[in-house]
Amino acid sequence: MIVAFIVAISFLVFFHELGHYLVGRWCGIRILAFSIGFGPEIVGRTDRHGTRWKLCAIPLGGYVRFYGDEDVASRPDFKGLETLPEEERARTLNGAALWKRAATVAAGPIANFLLAIAIFAVIFMVYGRAVSDPVVGEVTPDSPAAAAGVQPGDIMAALDGQPIDTFDAVVRYISVRPGVPVVLTVERNGAPVDLTVVPERVETEDRFGNEMELGRIGVVGTRDSGNFRVERYGPVAAIGQGALQSWHIVVSTYDYIANVFAGRMKADQIGGPVRVATMAGQMASLGIVAFANFAAILSVSVGLFNLLPVPMLDGGHLMFYAIEAVRGRPLSARVQEFAFRIGLFLVLALMVFATWNDTIGRMG
Repeated sequence: MIVAFIVAISFLVFFHELGHYLVGRWCGIRILAFSIGFGPEIVGRTDRHGTRWKLCAIPLGGYVRFYGDEDVASRPDFKGLETLPEEERARTLNGAALWKRAATVAAGPIANFLLAIAIFAVIFMVYGRAVSDPVVGEVTPDSPAAAAGVQPGDIMAALDGQPIDTFDAVVRYISVRPGVPVVLTVERNGAPVDLTVVPERVETEDRFGNEMELGRIGVVGTRDSGNFRVERYGPVAAIGQGALQSWHIVVSTYDYIANVFAGRMKADQIGGPVRVATMAGQMASLGIVAFANFAAILSVSVGLFNLLPVPMLDGGHLMFYAIEAVRGRPLSARVQEFAFRIGLFLVLALMVFATWNDTIGRMG
């Protein structure tokens, strides 16, 4: 479990930081350190550009430290920057042109999204993807689907007006909408029929006993009715499918967060390092495909987390840059320092909450 976690998180962190590094170098920003992990350095070397590449003792992330940064969160060293000559200041992250700063910061999350797309694309090319047609094979008695009038043999064509072409698309859409009325359009005897169904919230477990909440309507696809098959894709189509799969994860994540704030779902799926480590070990036990799929999902999650508009995170820096673009000048050093303190508190609070969820989940 621990080995699988370290491999997965180090791989994703490396690509995230590599995005920052490559774009930063391209923009002429001097880079002092590229680190996988935090804390004491285990091994490292300094390249000819003066960048210290190192592996550190705590494998819970990483960072690229730019010239002019006060710490690993790229908080500007405002006092030090004031003493630098203009030529040297231009080589710092804070002293670079606005578009260069934005590109350098955004490159980390973008690298995570591109990595996820690449992993999914390889899976779809080499192993294919199991799909089935959105045909109702069975309707569970006393289920929301039965109450709405769904019948076996119905072809599910659209959800809230959005066309669907696989049974998996139905599951994905319904699972994050417990208690929310959904207009299900079915084809019956060649004619479209609109039915309103309200997914019920159910608690379920996966094969490892991990509990989760999902919305369900009570339709089942059978092998005969659904035309179950494995589809393989060429390189171009696989990249497109990989991008689509990554987008589905983004949408599902935001839908889940919206459900939590609306009180329709619990926040117990927000986990920290313990849960990630546990799931990494579980997926590794299922084989390379399951582990690679988990790594791709985790890569999207890392990208999304870093885009949160919280100072200390990439999204916080981008928020500052957006404000600067509108105002025509950056926020004052005092305001930024205060914002970074707030950001530190929010990140620590989220980590404590996630760790608490991990602890409760393990006790349960």
